Amino acid sequence: MSEDKKILVEKVREFEQRTGSSVDGWPEDPQNTASILNERRTLSESLTDEEARSRMSGHSRRGFLVAGLSAVAGIVGWKSLSDEAKAALYNRWFSLNERVSQALYRPSRLAPEFDRSQISPARVNGAIGMEQDLDFSSWRLAVGGLADRTDDLMLTLDDIKRLPRVEMTTELKCIEGWSVIVNWAGARFSDFVATYPPTRIADERPPYLSIATPDAGYFVGWDTPSIMHPQTLLAYEMNGEPLKAEHGAPLRIASTTKYGIKLIKRIGRIEFTAERPRDYWAESGYDWYSGH
Repeated sequence: MSEDKKILVEKVREFEQRTGSSVDGWPEDPQNTASILNERRTLSESLTDEEARSRMSGHSRRGFLVAGLSAVAGIVGWKSLSDEAKAALYNRWFSLNERVSQALYRPSRLAPEFDRSQISPARVNGAIGMEQDLDFSSWRLAVGGLADRTDDLMLTLDDIKRLPRVEMTTELKCIEGWSVIVNWAGARFSDFVATYPPTRIADERPPYLSIATPDAGYFVGWDTPSIMHPQTLLAYEMNGEPLKAEHGAPLRIASTTKYGIKLIKRIGRIEFTAERPRDYWAESGYDWYSGH
């Protein structure tokens, strides 16, 4: 007997001892357990095994037909909705997902880390914003929205590497449903912000960041709490080696707080902003927040 069933039996026995009534007293005893719990119970005439099986089969067929008709009605109803109505429903679910994720978010809540022996084979996925060749020696990271500056600060990869180096072996989750274990090395974004503080708004950090590739072909929007999580890095190494071009060299985002569509490769510009920024996949109908 399962633990839940044991507890239920104990509760029923406790009730019987307290009231002097029993389940077996139904229907003559109006104070039996089923009556107190307001359960609807009826007694049928005695059935043979064959008759019982026939009735159960009928119930099963009816249940199947009801479920099937409900599914068909749902599909027909969905197809009958306009694109605007479908988009509105999606946006409601996305908004709910964001509110729940933000309510549960804690900077101290860390994703599991793995042994390096568990690293998955490298997987290449997505090259938007990286179609053109890049001269890594001339690459610069432009940073906008910084305190006491009206123009962009231009940083080299060496500037990023001067920040405290951090390694983590974590799971990268793709919104398509697959995942891989990756070892990342780089600088915590929170250390980057501490070194290059943004302009404060009402004495607080700006609520959003816009991050784009050098050609602005790929761009993502981030909420500040997620990107300040200790497991969000400006990564320049992957699986013990410098980032390769197809994985986002020379610098990319690595994080446990978002799906892969937010982990932008080949970063060219970061801007701190008060307004929710554009996001490449959100403009194609995906979830702007994309947290997990």
